[in-house]
Amino acid sequence: MKSLLLASACALALGPVTWAATILPDTTVSPVDVIASVSHLDIATLPNTRASVTAEEIVKTINVFTPEDTLRYLPSLTVRSRHVGDTQSPVATRTSGLGASARSLIYVDGVLISSLIGNNNTSASPKWGLVSPEAIERVDVLYGPFSAAFAGNSIGTVIAFTQRMPTKLEGSAQLQGQSQAFQKYGDDDSYGTWRFAASLGDHIGKAAFRLSYNHLDAHSHPLTYATATVPTAASAAGTPVTGAFNDNNRTAVPILVLGSTGIEHQVQDNFSGRLTYDLTPALTAAYTLGLFSNKADSTVNSYLRNAAGQRVYTGQVNIAGRAYTLANTAFSNGVYNVNELLLAQGLSMASASAGVFDFDIVGTRFDYLKARQRIPSGALPAAFTSGAGSLASTDDTGWYTLDAKGTWRPQGIDGANIVTFGAHQDSFKLNSPRYALADWISGPIGATQSFSRGRTRTRAVWAQDAWTISPKVTATLGLRIESWRAYNGLNYSAAPALNRDQPEIKRTAVSPKAVLAYAPSGDWRLKASVGAASRFPTVTELYQSITVGTTLQVPNPNLKPEKALSSELSVERLWDDGSLRLSVFDERIEDALLSQTAPLPVGSTTLASYVQNVDRTHVTGVELVASRRDVLVRGLELSGWVTYASGEVEKDAAFAAAVGKRLPGVPRWRGSVVASYAVMPKLDLSLAARYSDRQFSAIDNSDRYANTYQGFGGYFVADAKARYRVSGHLTASLGVNNIGGRDYFLFHPFPQRSVVADLSWTY
Repeated sequence: MKSLLLASACALALGPVTWAATILPDTTVSPVDVIASVSHLDIATLPNTRASVTAEEIVKTINVFTPEDTLRYLPSLTVRSRHVGDTQSPVATRTSGLGASARSLIYVDGVLISSLIGNNNTSASPKWGLVSPEAIERVDVLYGPFSAAFAGNSIGTVIAFTQRMPTKLEGSAQLQGQSQAFQKYGDDDSYGTWRFAASLGDHIGKAAFRLSYNHLDAHSHPLTYATATVPTAASAAGTPVTGAFNDNNRTAVPILVLGSTGIEHQVQDNFSGRLTYDLTPALTAAYTLGLFSNKADSTVNSYLRNAAGQRVYTGQVNIAGRAYTLANTAFSNGVYNVNELLLAQGLSMASASAGVFDFDIVGTRFDYLKARQRIPSGALPAAFTSGAGSLASTDDTGWYTLDAKGTWRPQGIDGANIVTFGAHQDSFKLNSPRYALADWISGPIGATQSFSRGRTRTRAVWAQDAWTISPKVTATLGLRIESWRAYNGLNYSAAPALNRDQPEIKRTAVSPKAVLAYAPSGDWRLKASVGAASRFPTVTELYQSITVGTTLQVPNPNLKPEKALSSELSVERLWDDGSLRLSVFDERIEDALLSQTAPLPVGSTTLASYVQNVDRTHVTGVELVASRRDVLVRGLELSGWVTYASGEVEKDAAFAAAVGKRLPGVPRWRGSVVASYAVMPKLDLSLAARYSDRQFSAIDNSDRYANTYQGFGGYFVADAKARYRVSGHLTASLGVNNIGGRDYFLFHPFPQRSVVADLSWTY
């Protein structure tokens, strides 16, 4: 019902007449003097369907604390941001869920921030902290693997952040605060966050620079819960306690919620900068830097009380006439300390002669200088202050990329052909030991408990020709050839015992692309796209360790790459004040890399859940995107999108129960509507709504109870923002996210009503 209401709202609010598109930057320029910005990845020349949001649109319509907030209303994207400053915020696309982070490529000024060491929604989430929100000039999103310039990780999307470069001396300072009211089970509290940011930039002769500093102090609501399955038989054993809450788990089995865990306090500091120098009028060199520090502490809240009113965390307890055994880790796993220091760098040289030939060379490097998590193993409350534990480290993990691109215009700038070609190399390294600690809070590193490592390397060459056959018809043909290698893999564990060097594997892939665009008039655009893509396994998919009984197994270090065949048909209508686009998309993947249950070892009766190649998946859907300026009255802008996607597992030899089931992470209906109104020259108001129906996370759809911890429920959430320009230099804004305080889960409980205040000064 809500999906139908959303679709109807889009149609009624936007009307059948003129529209304005967020999908083409050149159709959304406001009638003011602006300096056009161009994405570092030259998005405008690529054949993909795209969506964009500019800095001006961001400050008018979005309550932005962190860079991923800028994606909130872009078509068919969902960001799982559990709280402000969350370092585990992956992106879901129109064909892939939140657990498929390796199907997205995310760049900041050409620097890759997608963590392709994994394909999950935790350690492999994008490294958003290296972007300063106030420095963002625009965000561009590409849909589908239809450009030969990008690897198969573009199956879902390519997202390019372009940061602003000054044309004269400029500076800014920003102070933000947020308060969230959260109520769930035994938690009823407010969680506050504040942020300070400053930037400085100038353009001096041939050089330009921008420096940004960002400080964030964030308190999160509970992210996880301690639960226990309700026994079928009554018992008088154990110490009587009270305070637990009755619920069901995602498979509809009755559980007790014993307390909340993962209540984080994060302090983050981000320093970023970019320096450009014009070697000649047509040749520019640039250096990009991002340094991110994150220090986080997490605590827990046990709802359980004994007869004396004391909190209970562990041991034999009795709740409502049934006995439970609470392990030390039931609550102590939610207590931890994180210390991270990440460094991103990029060096590029690009020509922009607009002549017969131009080139672009970009090298980037991303280093985990420090990435450590300390966690206790003993029982609370004693473990709050001391005791044994472990340290998980990913120090010395990272990646580098190197790209060389040429643009050849054989007939000149206005010729029929624009040929682009290039070469690519990347390398990803995982280094992940776990050590014993006698004192988990500050003690020295002890014996190695486990160790995983591995590397992947990809080399590619590609070429693409955009051929203007006639003024109305353009054909873009492309080909990408890739050579991939995984090596230096090791899995070690002291207990259960495991010590295995993994085999080196090599794969090659050839990925053709074709796009045919037809513009019968200046107002209409029709496009047909098809593209093949191969997404190679990540290090953590290859070298996963699974505990089976009392032993450790490495299921399959020879996983095959995902092979996708994607296609899209789109029609777009343009007007002076807008446009409307309708796209029909289809994605078929062979050997999809998904987590599912199967025998381990192969042929045994013991079942385990781990990443495997699923024979064939299929997603098809429709996406409608539109917006309009000056609706009914001057200054009122409306935009919206709605997406329907039907995804299923078509073939799965290893897990027959999954065949015919809905594809995990892909809801059938999603959409958003945004309205903004310039009440007066100094005051802007905006109101937005986001909707998604429920989705499944289990490949056999056994998680049928959605609105619970670890379930993926549907939601309808409204946001609002008011921005007032106090003076030419000072701007204030006040906003609310989740106005109705909607209580919903995307595995984790999501933020409820949050009030955001912002004061910004610019020079």
